[in-house]
Amino acid sequence: MRLIGMLDSPFVRRVAVTAELLGIELEHSSLSVFRNYDDIRRVNPLVKVPTLVCDDGEVLVDSTLIIDYLESLPAAGSSLMPADRRRALRIVGIALVAMEKTVQIFYETKQRPADKQYAPWGSRVQQQLTEALRLLDAECGDGWMCGEQISQPDISSVIAWGFARLTRPDLANPGAWPRLAALADRAEALPEFRAWPIE
Repeated sequence: MRLIGMLDSPFVRRVAVTAELLGIELEHSSLSVFRNYDDIRRVNPLVKVPTLVCDDGEVLVDSTLIIDYLESLPAAGSSLMPADRRRALRIVGIALVAMEKTVQIFYETKQRPADKQYAPWGSRVQQQLTEALRLLDAECGDGWMCGEQISQPDISSVIAWGFARLTRPDLANPGAWPRLAALADRAEALPEFRAWPIE
């Protein structure tokens, strides 16, 4: 199977790290939706990353749906969703909001000309990101978020944090969210995370 997309996308990295933890090998094509638009479009006319090209050529999009598919494969062995599924889904949902809002802030401030930016909307999105980080920090303790082993809430939260740190370190300050920062330090030290670093 081939994973298309750059690892500076939290959604692409979320799929890659999950696959690594599940023991599923992926070929990686580090293509940008900006620089490699036509290359991605030839494989996926939606030009959306992550794109997963299955062994039979079927194309899947959306990190959550791709992860659901990966967990259904015999090679996966076991799920990365903990027993307390409702709590896990709540945390993953918050982490996905953090990813989405960070992406929106990035596009608004880095891709849109300054005279085209709408300050009230930008402030609202920053507020949403800050609230998501606060909620994630509140879910963290001394170990993993939902038990004795790393699970999807940890993966998604850590990757959301890493992307926010990369693009908006002023909003993702370890001093403000120390428990989330500590969780990220613990996870990023794992070989499965080191195998798929942010580009």
